[in-house]
Amino acid sequence: QVQVAESGGGLVQPGGSLRLSCAASGSILSINTMGWYRQVLGKQRELVATITSGGRTDYADSVKGRFTITRDNAENTVYLQMNSLKPEDTAVYYCYVVLVTTTPYSTRRSYWGQGTQVTVSS
Repeated sequence: QVQVAESGGGLVQPGGSLRLSCAASGSILSINTMGWYRQVLGKQRELVATITSGGRTDYADSVKGRFTITRDNAENTVYLQMNSLKPEDTAVYYCYVVLVTTTPYSTRRSYWGQGTQVTVSS
């Protein structure tokens, strides 16, 4: 059994900051890639940022220089620091985790968080 729990969303004014957190727990052997995606109602889910087990990062062009993705391997947690937020950043943000389970047997699987709403408005 694997659980992915995310938090940190909310309402913030333009130019403000938020920090999203996502922790994976349960029957986990190892975690590979972790990341964040976002989706606006009626539109396709898009990549925001990812980070590999080795620390390599990838960002969408729209968030480069404003967002920073990090991870804490000891806590199986990934973070997204969002600065200089804009109204167009408003979306539901989803945590994405690729990991290897230990139960019922060793298998590579991907998991999604439940989503957390980020609203940027004055």
